[in-house]
Amino acid sequence: MSSNLERQFGQVIRAARKRQAWSQERLAEAADLNRSYLGEIERGVVSPSLATIRKLALALGSPIAALIEHSERAVIPPRVYEAQLNGGDSL
Repeated sequence: MSSNLERQFGQVIRAARKRQAWSQERLAEAADLNRSYLGEIERGVVSPSLATIRKLALALGSPIAALIEHSERAVIPPRVYEAQLNGGDSL
């Protein structure tokens, strides 16, 4: 069962891939991933490891943090997200 965050992360990856005008096959090859696994990530069926997220970020030329942030922004209410950025819930 996938969470909203996993689904949103998959949408972020798909959108980034499409901005590059890449097929799933092209991104999978660039990230050294299996194409069917990439499809599962894009559909939010699986939760990728940090190592896999790093591979995707490198292949897409994006910071890891940006991929996570774009995903997080879509699933956290704006007021809560802003409060966290302003020190409400830091590490």
